[in-house]
Amino acid sequence: MSLVSEAIWAASPATTRGQPTPLSSDPKGERIAYASGKSVFLRSIDDPAISKQYTQHTTQTTVARFSPSGFYVASGDVSGTVRVWDCAGEGATKGEYHIIAGRINDVAWDGDSQRIIAVGNGKERFGHCITADSGNSVGEISGHSSQINCVSIRQQRPLRAATGSDDTNLVFYHGAPFKFNTSLREQHNRFVLGTAFSPDGSVFASVGADKRIWLYDGKTGEAKGQIGEGVHTGSIFGISWAKNSKNFVTASADQTVRIWDPEAGKAIQTWRMGEEGVTSVPDQQVGVVWPTGRSDGLIISVDLEGNLNYLVDGNPKPARVVRGHQKNITATAISGSTFATGSYEGRVLAWDLSTGLADKVEGAAHSSYVAGITTSVSTSEAELYSVGWDDTLRSISVSNNVFTGEASELKFQPKGIAATSSAVLVPSSDSIAVYSNGSQVSSLSVKYTPTSIAAHGSTVAVGGDDKLVHIYTLLGTDLKDTETVLRRATSPISALAFSPSGKKLAVGAGNGKIYAYEASADWSIITDRWSAHTARITCLAWDESEKYAASGSLDTNVMVWSTEDPGKRIKALNAHKDGVNGVAWEKTAKIISAGGDAAIKVWSVKA
Repeated sequence: MSLVSEAIWAASPATTRGQPTPLSSDPKGERIAYASGKSVFLRSIDDPAISKQYTQHTTQTTVARFSPSGFYVASGDVSGTVRVWDCAGEGATKGEYHIIAGRINDVAWDGDSQRIIAVGNGKERFGHCITADSGNSVGEISGHSSQINCVSIRQQRPLRAATGSDDTNLVFYHGAPFKFNTSLREQHNRFVLGTAFSPDGSVFASVGADKRIWLYDGKTGEAKGQIGEGVHTGSIFGISWAKNSKNFVTASADQTVRIWDPEAGKAIQTWRMGEEGVTSVPDQQVGVVWPTGRSDGLIISVDLEGNLNYLVDGNPKPARVVRGHQKNITATAISGSTFATGSYEGRVLAWDLSTGLADKVEGAAHSSYVAGITTSVSTSEAELYSVGWDDTLRSISVSNNVFTGEASELKFQPKGIAATSSAVLVPSSDSIAVYSNGSQVSSLSVKYTPTSIAAHGSTVAVGGDDKLVHIYTLLGTDLKDTETVLRRATSPISALAFSPSGKKLAVGAGNGKIYAYEASADWSIITDRWSAHTARITCLAWDESEKYAASGSLDTNVMVWSTEDPGKRIKALNAHKDGVNGVAWEKTAKIISAGGDAAIKVWSVKA
């Protein structure tokens, strides 16, 4: 048997307020590339549930650009490293080059897919020009006194390049090798945030925090004039040209994306995100790409929340919004065809398992770390409950995809969550609180610190830092101690999961070991041989047959174990960069996992 990756539901682009978020499309207009966490995602435009993940960067990634040939991607990170890798095949790294002593802000390819200019926030220099295959120097990026935010290279000969910086200047270069030619100082009076040559190389444009758009001659660098003065009312973060070189599109903090006709000097189409007349910071548009190679004129912009907005001509609102997580996923639960995920910054999403796309759970969300999500099937409808480090307990209607009712104040930091049909149980550092209908109805003090909790029917299991699993009985809404403890673990308990019928209990420990018990009168051990993980177990889940259990760990691996053959396991190594934080079985042979890379992966168990 083996675990085979079936799909990657990608994380959203990482965004920072006041900074551009670069998006790049391949020459055919089939995929977009962007940076998120320590990964780079290549995502299908027409089917966003299909994506590729590049995980060789060791620090936060900042930018990814397809080469004009479509065979390679150059990506940069906060350490000043640029990696060139194959995006057509298996993602093999072609070169790793240390460019500057600081964050890479942007990367540009020349028309031959041979040279790269990478720019950013360095110490001795703010950018450099190299060959893509060997990293040899082919020019100097000079003339700026502050970090460079953007770069663009003319795709035709004679080669030209332009860079824009926090020092409010644009610098124009002749190449190759690239040399300083002229500094354009008068056009912008605040940070220059974006620049782009038209596909035919006749002109290039620049945009900035001063809300201005300037046009220049593509061969000489001479300023031709400003257009659209006063139209954008916020910083302009992104610019991208149409393949016919007649129009370009801009994205701004004023929540708008606009198509411009440079000859007429005016905007010919505007999309405004969010509610009309309402200023909304999350709706600021911080990046945009006009994918070449497409015939439908689709434009994709990204807002501050990382949502990808699909914009089409004649439609005033996005035709589609693709959502995801920007920060690591910290809690998961499955309910029917919905996979719910909560992340580090409090965002809760509901993923449709049939499409692989997510919707935001509307209403009053958590304001910080989501510490747990659990499913409770009441008689009327499926519900989810979530707890967060904003010290609240919230309920979610699965069918309406909304937080319901008032949030319950916990008055303590939750250590996990479990639910039965009659109550919700939330452990704190010294007690287990029982909630019903949104309010606390009872509490049981304990002499250890709870670390995890699971419940089925009236049986409640609580793992502790004392390396024991304590078994309780829930009578109505009162929790009674049965004095039963499970003692096998040699490290604090870190994860618990009952099987669907409640007849088995899986126990994960901080040292990576997993134990399985019969959840019966004698709590006999099924196996203590599940021990291939090398770090703390974070999540466990049983399949419907109850013969197999899946586990996720901080060691980045997902594993599947068998009660019938305890010595064997199947594994997906490096499933999630920075650790696995959630696993669930969708069907008998399909596993869904989520983790520190903010992505969700679907795995098939193949015989």
